[in-house]
Amino acid sequence: MEIALYDLLGKAKGIPVSELIGGRVRDQIRLYGSAGMYMPAEKYAAEAKAIAELGFRAYKMRPGMGPEQDLETVRLMREAVGPDFDLMVDAHTWWRMGDRNYVAAEIERLAGQLAEYNIAWLEEPLPPDDHESYKRLKALDYVPIASGEHEPSESRYLDLILTESVDYVQMDVVCQGGYPTARRIFPEVARAGLKFAFHSWVTSIEVLAAAHLGICWAESVVEWLEYPCYSTPSQAGMYPFPLAAEMLKEPLEIDHGDLVVPRKPGLGIDVDERVFDKYPWIPGPWSYFQIDSPRERKSVTSDHSEQWYGR
Repeated sequence: MEIALYDLLGKAKGIPVSELIGGRVRDQIRLYGSAGMYMPAEKYAAEAKAIAELGFRAYKMRPGMGPEQDLETVRLMREAVGPDFDLMVDAHTWWRMGDRNYVAAEIERLAGQLAEYNIAWLEEPLPPDDHESYKRLKALDYVPIASGEHEPSESRYLDLILTESVDYVQMDVVCQGGYPTARRIFPEVARAGLKFAFHSWVTSIEVLAAAHLGICWAESVVEWLEYPCYSTPSQAGMYPFPLAAEMLKEPLEIDHGDLVVPRKPGLGIDVDERVFDKYPWIPGPWSYFQIDSPRERKSVTSDHSEQWYGR
């Protein structure tokens, strides 16, 4: 709702949203292609190469097949894309669900081994509310550490930042406080000498809304914006989600892996309202998954600040 109102206000005033929320200092923000789910090592490597061939300069994947298999996967990915392409490893939930979680010593060992492949960051390798453990892992200085998309409040964000428990602070503007919270924590990120990376996991509108805020800050502070890569019959990516792009009348402009933020009023895009009938809203969890040990069913919600819950 907040983003929609900013879009309306910008169109009424004839200025882009970025000028309403701080004023842009640049026109582009760097994207990383985000996909990589539930595949053998060779498939991850092939997808990383395919994402690179789409023009992106970075790729994020989700491991969880076991420490040795995870390491082999990253090795094959690096081999496929070469030394100058950024790779992010998102351990989010796969390393901390059920009673087969990777233990702290295993995580430290694996982080040290991943350093050999020069990854851009290791994301959420530990329970997100355990800032002390994050601080200890970061102090080992093996690889950059990222977290934040599950922080439940602004005070917890401040603790994550002020204790310098991570290298990259992450936040989703849709479900974690919107523009006001982000505008308050960005100065703290800058003062702490850390960097910020947007979490973005739904549609092109969400990506663009985050970009309008990101370009109000220098790349030295707000460096990355997540771009979900959904599969199509002719394009590599994770599961198909056609609504993500179909809701816009014109596609987002991506130039060599950077999103070019439009200067037209509001968000600078027009919504194709035919999607409202084609993809009606269905309330409730997005999906369910099964944990083998202990045997239980979990559900995925749209609010990343919430813990997984059983059903």
